[in-house]
Amino acid sequence: MSVAKQLYQLQEVELKIESNERALAQIASQLGESQAVTRARTELKLGQQHLEELRRQQHSVEWETEDLVNKLTTAEEKLYSGKISNPKELTNLQHDVNGLRVKRDQLEDKTLEIMDQVELSMVSVATLSNELKTVEAEWHSRQQQLSTDMEQLKATLSDLNHEQQLLSAKIDPQAIEFYHELKKQKGQAVAKVKQGICHGCRISLPTSELQRARGSSLVQCSSCGRILFLA
Repeated sequence: MSVAKQLYQLQEVELKIESNERALAQIASQLGESQAVTRARTELKLGQQHLEELRRQQHSVEWETEDLVNKLTTAEEKLYSGKISNPKELTNLQHDVNGLRVKRDQLEDKTLEIMDQVELSMVSVATLSNELKTVEAEWHSRQQQLSTDMEQLKATLSDLNHEQQLLSAKIDPQAIEFYHELKKQKGQAVAKVKQGICHGCRISLPTSELQRARGSSLVQCSSCGRILFLA
């Protein structure tokens, strides 16, 4: 086997290693909390906080209404007891009773309004909770798949690295050193030649260059400088 072919095989393995390492890095970046889950949790928390605030308002108004109704009941009992004969005192008491009734009606209206808001908020929280469950389920499923893919990639990389070591051990050290120098400069050090064309630069090679590339020594493309490998 020619050195050019050995180096080409080594390059193919290293390209696979690089591709798998990129895929592994991409998977690693996707592992962990997702923005969709974080956003859904935040929205649910805000919805729950809003619902709690509405319930506090509802309880506060209900307590206020209860206290006012007690005052109204006492005032009405006093008004209709027949124990007060002073016209001015009766007028003032009637005025107080009327005022308490107006406040009671206002508080009852406010209670109904808050109850409607609580009901709507409960529906919203239930919807957000279901959305969060869906997003989390999708996220967990995706995380499991990513973890599986990561383990498979790690196993593949281990095999490829082992293959790279075996190939490197069979190649002349000077050729390996030259290969790595070209790789730093060109990205890919070896170019396949098909139908007289260098696939590194897509330029037709002179016949003399093709003849030399068929030999055992390393030949570089006169255009791009890569090592030529005749497939």
